[in-house]
Amino acid sequence: MHTRLLLIAAATLATAAGAQTARTADTPAATRAVAAPDRPAADKARDADRKPAAMLAFAGIKPGDKVADLIPGGGYFTRLFAKAVGANGHVYAVVPPAMVARNPKAADGVKAIAAEPGYKNVSVNVAAMSGMAPAGTLDVAWTSQNYHDVYNNMPSAGADLARAVFAALKPGGVFVIVDHAAAAGTGDEAAKPLHRIDPAKVRAQVTAAGFVFEGQSDALANAADTHDKPVFDPALRGKTDQFALKFRKPRG
Repeated sequence: MHTRLLLIAAATLATAAGAQTARTADTPAATRAVAAPDRPAADKARDADRKPAAMLAFAGIKPGDKVADLIPGGGYFTRLFAKAVGANGHVYAVVPPAMVARNPKAADGVKAIAAEPGYKNVSVNVAAMSGMAPAGTLDVAWTSQNYHDVYNNMPSAGADLARAVFAALKPGGVFVIVDHAAAAGTGDEAAKPLHRIDPAKVRAQVTAAGFVFEGQSDALANAADTHDKPVFDPALRGKTDQFALKFRKPRG
């Protein structure tokens, strides 16, 4: 009898977990964003690797949210966030001035998005991370494939970024970090040579800033990645093992 009850409980938990996974991968806001007809074909071609519906659902982005896309590159996620938050939300595409100093075109991609008729809820903020948005106003801060480079610039920069995000978020707001995984236990050793970082290192820095670790997604995991090659290796590019970590600013 005891064994039977355990089996039933296990089956119930498995069913609940499966349902949660399905919901997480298919929220209305995420589905609407991915299906937006004005997304460029080049962005859509990357969806199989970047799993945008699962990522937006994991972040919990919903209509009306204020979201900071930190170091947004060409704006792949900026577009998706803009569609997910809708007309009553806002997306800040935040580009550090140092990047623009090195490459004057660094913010051109997101500036072009903000100028399009369907993306009036996007503003481009060329500013230090401490000026990403007014204090206490953000629902979500997001950075994808950048944390290792932030750390590369200066070991304390990751911690500085976490503190800046903490200040910009509302109580209960979320910070999501996606990056290329380094081998467990390597800390920051792979940050420069391989453009990877140990997720444990990220967790330690972010929780030290006051965040509570809420969970992770394995949507971008790749068990075939041996973690010993640079992320730009032609055989691996776009297929790295990536982690997605979610942290929350305490409400009290």
